[in-house]
Amino acid sequence: MRHPDDHPQPPSTSPGSPASPASGAFAPGAQTRDDRLLSALLTTAFVVLLAGALLRYVLKHGDSDRLPWILGLSVVLAVVQVAGQARPGSRRAGRVRLAVVVACWVVVVLLAPSFAWCAVPLIHTALRLLPTRSAVALVTALATLVVLAELRLADGFDPNHLLLPPVVAALATGVFVYLTREATRRQHLIDDLVRTRRELAATERREGTLAERQRLSREIHDSLAQGLSSQNMLLQAADRQWDTDPEAARTHLRTAGSIAAHGLTEARRLVHDLAPADLAEGAGLAQALATLAARESRDGLTVRFHAEGPDTHLPDQVASALLRTAQGALANIREHSGARTAALTLTCLDDTVALDVADDGRGFPAPEPGGTRDPLGDPDPLRGHGLPAIRARLRQLGGTLAIESTPGEGAVLTATIPLTPATPPAP
Repeated sequence: MRHPDDHPQPPSTSPGSPASPASGAFAPGAQTRDDRLLSALLTTAFVVLLAGALLRYVLKHGDSDRLPWILGLSVVLAVVQVAGQARPGSRRAGRVRLAVVVACWVVVVLLAPSFAWCAVPLIHTALRLLPTRSAVALVTALATLVVLAELRLADGFDPNHLLLPPVVAALATGVFVYLTREATRRQHLIDDLVRTRRELAATERREGTLAERQRLSREIHDSLAQGLSSQNMLLQAADRQWDTDPEAARTHLRTAGSIAAHGLTEARRLVHDLAPADLAEGAGLAQALATLAARESRDGLTVRFHAEGPDTHLPDQVASALLRTAQGALANIREHSGARTAALTLTCLDDTVALDVADDGRGFPAPEPGGTRDPLGDPDPLRGHGLPAIRARLRQLGGTLAIESTPGEGAVLTATIPLTPATPPAP
């Protein structure tokens, strides 16, 4: 079990084989080009130091009886190091190779102290392959052996021989541990950023899905639900008058059939592209509102339409929102207000378009801005959206909704949408 202080060790493959310090478990096959270059550099440095030490020994002690042993061990060190570079293998194999190299190096240093500085690449390899505490212990042992070797080579006492190896080993260890922990912290930060980005994307998808559901519910409410409500009222009236006034009952049935046909068109258009059927095939908003007024003028309610200002081609979203607003307002007027007349007034200005829906019904206390009560909607919350749906649709386009009403004196609903780009207010 690794100690909590141990830094995450990427599996290296051979003495001097680098791996990303922040990568945790590291597959040798996943080494980058820089990792391979650094590994080759360290292997080359070890072999060059080994060759230099061997050459020095041969030149100074060519007749020594230790030469065969030193020569053989040097060949073993070089072969193991180069083989580890050529065929990386697993972390376990890398540690076995490190043990073999360290053991051979210790024997060589005891026989010939000039091989001591070959420990520099071994220090890096130990830091790479071993947990921090084990690596520090091994580096300390290597530095101690280098000090002893330097003292054996010196003619007299030299403080540098005593201080230089520990300082070099301490600097190498400290820098490596710092860089490793810094890389680990950076990797954790990257992981947090990636996770946050994924969570943000998921949140945006959920919000988009919710917004689309709300939009669909408003579209269905303003088209199919209102038509079905009107059909229900007409069919109930026809049922009541079927025996006493058959002609009026048949008139109600024909009107209900006309509304059903229009509802079917709305449903098909809703499935196709969610555009109001009255705006299909290039019909303008003024024409669509006139058609709506004519269709809703029945059963004691007369709806008039009037347009003011230039005949401006409105964006599809603006035209659709105003037509849906008119449909919703007229549906509520018919069902709740008891009005006999209603008026639709479309006003187009250079930078604004406004729709007024007025009636002479019983009126209601004007709602407070941001209030939860919906005076234009049904008191049954399961039956419709009413005023909140109208306000939400206008808000998406940067528009506003104003209501003026007094009990007994009717009501006026004014929907205004800017034609210049605007930032919709926060919901």
